[in-house]
Amino acid sequence: MPAEPGPAVSPLGRRLAIVATCLVSLALCCGLAWWQWDRFMSASGTFQNLGYVLQWPLFGLFPAFMFWRIKKLREREQAEPAAAEPPAREAAVTVPAPRRATPPPADGDDELAAYNRYLRELNARDQQS
Repeated sequence: MPAEPGPAVSPLGRRLAIVATCLVSLALCCGLAWWQWDRFMSASGTFQNLGYVLQWPLFGLFPAFMFWRIKKLREREQAEPAAAEPPAREAAVTVPAPRRATPPPADGDDELAAYNRYLRELNARDQQS
């Protein structure tokens, strides 16, 4: 059974949801940065807490950056629709066949030859069962 389409979302509603998501994310992460600043200034604070003070606002700005980036990529995709289509006639490309590895020349080593015969026998037995 095909899935039924969801309710239509207006462009204004979508933009408001994006802005709200970005603002909530930024507010939450700035609050966490403030908490880490308080931890850094306390007697048990370390420089790791100071690092988190610098990281949390960046985490809060990340959703806004991603929405901006997606918008720019969509604009670029819509601006160049003809470039995405392949040309009507392309030149034939020939791909060379892969070269098979040739076995190394036999050195006349009887022990190696016996071992290889043993491996062939084991392989033959395995193929039969």
